[in-house]
Amino acid sequence: MQQRKLGADGPLVGAIALGCMSFGGAYGETDEAESHRTLARALELGVTYLDTANIYGIGRAEEVIGSFLKGKKGDFKIATKAGIKVGPPRGFDNAPEYLRECLEGSLRRLGLDHVDLFYVHRRDQSIPIEDVVETLVRFKEEGKIGGIGFSEISPGSLERAAAMHPVMAVQNEYSLWTRLPELGLVQACARHGTALVAFSPLGRGMFADVMPDPTRFHEKDFRRRNPRFMEPNFGFNKEKVARFNAYARDKGHSPSSLALAWVLAHAPHIIPIPGTRSPEHLEQDAAGADIVLTPKDMGEIEAILPVGFAHGARYSDQQNIGPERYG
Repeated sequence: MQQRKLGADGPLVGAIALGCMSFGGAYGETDEAESHRTLARALELGVTYLDTANIYGIGRAEEVIGSFLKGKKGDFKIATKAGIKVGPPRGFDNAPEYLRECLEGSLRRLGLDHVDLFYVHRRDQSIPIEDVVETLVRFKEEGKIGGIGFSEISPGSLERAAAMHPVMAVQNEYSLWTRLPELGLVQACARHGTALVAFSPLGRGMFADVMPDPTRFHEKDFRRRNPRFMEPNFGFNKEKVARFNAYARDKGHSPSSLALAWVLAHAPHIIPIPGTRSPEHLEQDAAGADIVLTPKDMGEIEAILPVGFAHGARYSDQQNIGPERYG
């Protein structure tokens, strides 16, 4: 697999990485054995970067990774996140003592004394980002983390953070149906040598071989209350994405492979992290790194799914608490 840098001074990792939220049961009950098969297949495919968080399954995703890693060293580059308080009530805390408590818990569950990247999962707006960077730099100096990152911040916040210390990565949703980062974040990351880690690059399952059926979502599924998966929006989105999926198959690709190739084609500092706990789905995802798209291909895809095509907001008002808004 082709490799990309996780930040200007960071390690090389596979261009397709693995988001681990599904290991915590976000889209159904976690099967540890299947998750372990997925992690083993990831290593075989060259998928060498794992992106998790302490709130995925309230620590469950980290435990699943940790149980796989026992007795293994140096196989994966691992990132985790902290800063969200599950509650009730749900909130955000970037105070030094809270981030340290979260980091120590993550290291314990992962069975590690160091992670390659540690993100602030959501900004606590009561604390200046410069102060948060100072906290993260202390963790780095102590040898507990290799680099610092932020999730769902604006280009302006990245500018302020990078003025204090190099930011290894910023995580944001980016896909064929969520293109907000093109309004400044992609460019700001390039200026500062920061990797843009693209989560939900497959539209939360829309670009899978079989599109999701909202009537079958379980009660805890994030998508049940997401505007894009609610009618009448979902019907419009399904019709449009079906055209792309047919185009992908006509080209000899799975929809997920082509959707990930599209993300990779936009800039060399973008690393998509599709989430799955299925080895078979991961194989399709990894194949996206081998697809080279021409300008003609990109134009044809744009004609099928033009920027802004998706019906409905990417988050409901309740889900949109925490991400910084810009653009």
